[in-house]
This record gives sequence, C-alpha cells and structure tokens, in this order.
Amino acid sequence: MRRIVAILLLIIVAVGISLSLAKIPFGSPETKAGRYYIDEGIKETGATNIVTSVVVNYRAFDTLGEVTVLFIAAIGLGAVLTASVGEETRKTEPASLVLYTGCRLLFPLILIFGTYIFIHGHLSPGGGFQGGAIIASGFLLIYLGCRERRISQKASKLAESLGGLVFVIIGLLGLVFGGYFLLNFLPKGTANALFSAGIIPIIYIAIGFKVGSELASIIDNLIEES
Repeated sequence: MRRIVAILLLIIVAVGISLSLAKIPFGSPETKAGRYYIDEGIKETGATNIVTSVVVNYRAFDTLGEVTVLFIAAIGLGAVLTASVGEETRKTEPASLVLYTGCRLLFPLILIFGTYIFIHGHLSPGGGFQGGAIIASGFLLIYLGCRERRISQKASKLAESLGGLVFVIIGLLGLVFGGYFLLNFLPKGTANALFSAGIIPIIYIAIGFKVGSELASIIDNLIEES
C-alpha cells in the first residue's frame, strides 16, 4: 500500500513539474531572463553589479529564505551543542606568540575589510554573505590566537535579530509604498555611486551583520564544544 501511495505521489509531482516546464518559453531570445537582467538591470535597480541586482532585487524574497535557513541552522547547532556540553570546564593551551600577535593586529583589519565588502556589494563583486563570512573568519582568528576571548552572545543575538528585522521591515515598506513585498522603492541614484541602487545597500548591510553574527556564533559553539 505504501509503495502504491509513493508511486502516485511521484506521478503527481512529475505531472506538476511537466506542466510548469511546458509553460516556460525556452529558447525565445525576447524572454531570456539572463539577457533581460544584463540589458535592464542597471537601469531598473541602479546596481552596477548585476549579480547583486538579481540576488537582492529580482530574487530578494529567495535571499530572505536563504538567510532564514542559515538562521535556523545556527539555532539548531546551538541547541544540539548546548545540550551535549557538560559542566566540566576545560583549560586551553595559550597560542604561540606569532598567532597571538597576528590575531590582535589582523582582527580589526578583517572587520574593516568585511564591512567594505558588504557596503560596496552593489558596486563590485561581494555582498552581505561574502562580507559576513569574512567578518566571521576574523572571529575564528580570535579564537585561534586569543583563546581566552569569546564573543558576547547578547551582542551577537542582537546584531542577528536587527539584521533580520531590517530585512523584513524593508520588505514591508515596499509592500506599503508599491504594492508588493521587497519593492525597491528608494531612489536609484547614479550608477557607480556609493549612495545608489535604492534599498539594495541597506539590505546588504543587514545581511552582512546577520550572516557575520550567525557564523561567528556557530564558530563559537564549535570551539566551545571542542
């Protein structure tokens, strides 16, 4: 009986996918999404980085889902590791002088570089995910070189929550001003200028803080467990 139900479900899914694909006009040059983004992306979004215009404007709702998946993964990992950690405190060996000195000198530079990446994501290759990952790598260096230091869980959760909240609020404002969620309702400005591309830089800043704090929290949980 289970096999019959499974086969019927597979047939229904296959038919649904086939009908959906049949409605897509493959091969028509006038309707190819890639060519449309390249030709119209800068004019419609103000972002000279076409990848950014796709990720944070045309597919912004999908990007919100990706950030949500990362958020759930961080919560799940934290819950699992917190449940498995005992009350025994472990002593850590101090890092070498080279690593200790390097982490103190490079950490602020890594934070500045990561911030630069997600602030300029609409102008050059990079963005919120890349900048957040760079910031998290700075905290990883801190854990390796300055082993007695740990991030503030309250500050990390605050940055994570504010990043997600800003993303959702921007989306709701687009719904209020333009009729649909995550509408790019702010002025596009001049292409190649820092203050341009409407809501895209704001969303990337929110994503940068959210991804950086989530990855740093994951690293902290893994270091604590090990």
